[in-house]
Amino acid sequence: MIKEYRKKIRELRPLIHCITNPISINQCANTILATGARPMMAEHPEEAALVTRSAKALMLNMGNITDVRKESMLISVKAAAENNIRFVLDICGAACLKTRRDYAFLLINEAVPAVIKGNYSEIYALYRQEYSSSGVDADDSLTAEKVEKAAYELAGTLHTTILASGKTDIVTDGKKIMHVKNGSPQLATVTGTGCMQGALCAAFLSVADGYEAAVMAGSMFGICGELAETEKGSGTFMVNLLDRLSTVSDEEILLRMNCEEIR
Repeated sequence: MIKEYRKKIRELRPLIHCITNPISINQCANTILATGARPMMAEHPEEAALVTRSAKALMLNMGNITDVRKESMLISVKAAAENNIRFVLDICGAACLKTRRDYAFLLINEAVPAVIKGNYSEIYALYRQEYSSSGVDADDSLTAEKVEKAAYELAGTLHTTILASGKTDIVTDGKKIMHVKNGSPQLATVTGTGCMQGALCAAFLSVADGYEAAVMAGSMFGICGELAETEKGSGTFMVNLLDRLSTVSDEEILLRMNCEEIR
């Protein structure tokens, strides 16, 4: 499956529109380029609809949100809905800030994303709005079982795919559940890796449905994290990660893929 979709992306070179935070904009663009797709990071309200209509998939990331980006995201969501363009919504910060959680629901009520992505805490906060955590990191006290239940019910209620990232990524469309067990602890030592996974998911969304895109993004990104591991430090790890995203072979992915279908 992943081999065919990667080949299709390289052949079609789809445009992926990203409205994301400046902290990770460079890494997200390079992640998309690594797949063979073409990123465009247009966030001005006057440009958002036009670029979205010309794209094959859309990625929205709520990190470091601003009024301008909030306006542009809403415009892009409307354009995506009108033109049947799949999009991924990364609910960065939704667990620690009610303003972001409320904004996420505003976007979801406008048009349901093909994939809603967040770490364990962010997904759980969307499920239990009284829950909150500190900062943008996941709460270590949340178990995979608890998050799996929340993700499964959310996906079924919203008719979408949930990608809950953690030590084990949980992907569910409210019918199927996949545990993706690839990854590296070093992914948590540099900023922007969650955003990069969302960008990779958007690239796959240009050729696949939400569930398939989320599983492939979780697997490939986790594998590249494993292959990038180094003792030299965070800077070298990030360079290695980008290198692996652009050079990892289908054979390496298939050999190392560690997924377990729960239902």
